[in-house]
Amino acid sequence: MVAWPGITILVAAVLFGIYLLVSGIAQVAFAFGLHVSAGSRILLFISGALALILALLVFRHFGNAVWLLAIWIGIGFIFRGVATIASAFGHPAPPGRVWAIIVGLISLIAGIIVIESPIRSLHILAVVVGAWFIVIGVFEIVSSFGLRKATTTATTTTAHG
Repeated sequence: MVAWPGITILVAAVLFGIYLLVSGIAQVAFAFGLHVSAGSRILLFISGALALILALLVFRHFGNAVWLLAIWIGIGFIFRGVATIASAFGHPAPPGRVWAIIVGLISLIAGIIVIESPIRSLHILAVVVGAWFIVIGVFEIVSSFGLRKATTTATTTTAHG
C-alpha cells in the first residue's frame, strides 16, 4: 500500500465493485424471497437495484470505481462522525464524552475532506493505512517474541515448581 498506492486503490475499487454486485444480487433476491413486510421488500429491492447500477458503473470504467469508493468512504466517515457525536450527547454522562466528541468531529471533517477531494484523499489514505499496517506488523512481531518468552518462562517454572 505504501509502495504502490495507485494499484492498491484500483484493486480496492474492483473489490468494491464485486461487493456491490454480490450485495445487489442478494438484496434483490431477498426482496422476493424473505417473508417480510411489503415496505421492507420494496426497500430491499430499491437498495439492491441501486447497488447493481453502481456495480455496472464500476465495471464500465474503473475510474468510476475509484471515485465511487472514495465517495463511499467519505460518506461512511460522515455518518460515523455524526453518529459518534450524537451518541456522546445522547446519554447524560457517558464515559469519555469529550473523546467521543473529538473522534466524531475528526471523522466528520475527514469525511468532508474525502468527498471534497476524493482521488487525492484515497492516495493519502492508502499510504497512511499502509504505514499503519507496517507499524502494527512490527508491534505484533515484537509482542510475539515477548509472548513466546513469557510462555517458555511459565512452562519452565511450572515444570520445576
